[in-house]
This record gives sequence, structure tokens and C-alpha cells, in this order.
Amino acid sequence: MKTADKDLRGKAVSRNALGQAFDELLEPGRFDDYCPNGLQVEGRAQVRRLSSAVTASAAAIRGAAALGADALVVHHGFFWKGEDPCLTGTRIQRIRLLIEHGINLFAYHLPLDAHPDVGNNACLARVLDWAVDERVGTNGLLWMGRLARDATAASLGAHLRRRLGRAPLAVGALERPIRRVAWCTGAAQDLLEEAIAHGADAFVSGEISERTTHLAREAGVVYFAAGHHATERHGVQALGEAVAARLGIAHRFVEDDNPV
Repeated sequence: MKTADKDLRGKAVSRNALGQAFDELLEPGRFDDYCPNGLQVEGRAQVRRLSSAVTASAAAIRGAAALGADALVVHHGFFWKGEDPCLTGTRIQRIRLLIEHGINLFAYHLPLDAHPDVGNNACLARVLDWAVDERVGTNGLLWMGRLARDATAASLGAHLRRRLGRAPLAVGALERPIRRVAWCTGAAQDLLEEAIAHGADAFVSGEISERTTHLAREAGVVYFAAGHHATERHGVQALGEAVAARLGIAHRFVEDDNPV
């Protein structure tokens, strides 16, 4: 795990003002999500230092505490639908860390995926230098674009590796030329059929399922599993930077690397 220096300076704002700034930017009320968006664990009333991380892991929380953060904003928080609601095991250990250090935990899932500027899909497009043609599907979560020139699975995989820092897994019709690409970060492998219906030659997401390989092969397209963490580490940083700049508070990203 890597953290930035500890010299975070900024003015103080209220916890409520921070939450309002997040909500005004991301509009979580527009989404039927799998978890609560917004404040999940209450900490100090005043926030001077904000940290961000992909997931509210114990390592990320410790990293935020080491930075003296009063609030942590993540993409993957707590209290998912269908999850055991009992506060036991690793869940209570993480929550105990937040409470012990007085850290407010904010989490935004689908609203962060979908946002046209600081969202995960938007940030992935900027990292990869892809122009966006359209946003389709529920909540506009499937993004489409056209490459400047035809690519191969090998050349596009190498581009993903250079820009994201990890080698993707490519499956499907690996010899076909690729011009129209679709992407949705994280665990969006089951949007592959929708991407195919919208004319994608290749689809990039984070994870892969056994069934994904068969669908890509039989449909004659290429699927890239580029890493859940790797495809979603840029959005929450952009969110933290944007809101911190708006409120005049300090922000640092905590990297708790994950090969998945």
C-alpha cells in the first residue's frame, strides 16, 4: 500500500457540507443501486483532510488514518444488498477502525460509474485516450467509442497494459480487427451481449466469468478483462480532487493495490 506525504493542509468544512457536495455532483437519487450511496459511517463533524480509495479495506482505512484524514470516500463501501447484515468478522474490524480514528466513510457506487466527468467510465476513457461516441444501456453505464485506426487484440492489450499498469486477459476472436470498442469498468462482464448488440468489436471491463469466454468466441468479438481495481482506481481520485478543490480542503488518494 502506498500513501502520499502526511502534510495535508486545508480549511475545515462540516461533514454535512462534504456530503452535500458529493451528492450535488453525483446525484445518487437517480440510481437504483446495490448499496447505500452517501455517508455510511459517521465520524468527526468537521473535515479538513479527505482521502479516497477504491475500496473501504482495512489497509485503505489505515492509510487514511496515517494521513490524518477526517473523511474517506470510496467506490466500494459497505452494506450491499443480499449481504449478511451482522457486524461481525472483517466488516466490524473495518468499521471499528473508522470509528477509532473518527473517520467519516462516504461511498458511491453506480453514481460514480456513470458520471460524465469524474466517473469511472469517463476517467478510463481519458486514461486510454478514447473518444466517446455514445452512452447506452441502463443509467448509461455502457460507453462506446471508435478507435482512430484498426487495432489487433495484441496491440490493444499492450495499450491497456501500458496505461493501466497490468496485463489484461483477452479472450474471443483474437485475430479480428478492432475499431469499435465498448467499455464499462469493474465487474460488467455481463454487459458483453449488450455491447455486441451495439456493434462493438471489443469490450473492456474489469473481471471475467467462465461464460464470458464462450460468448466472446461464439459472437466473434474480443473481451478484455483489464482488472476491477485497475479500471476503477481513477474515478474516485477524480471525485476526491474535484470535491476537495470545490470546498478548499486537502485530498490524497490511498492506493491499496489489488491484482483483480
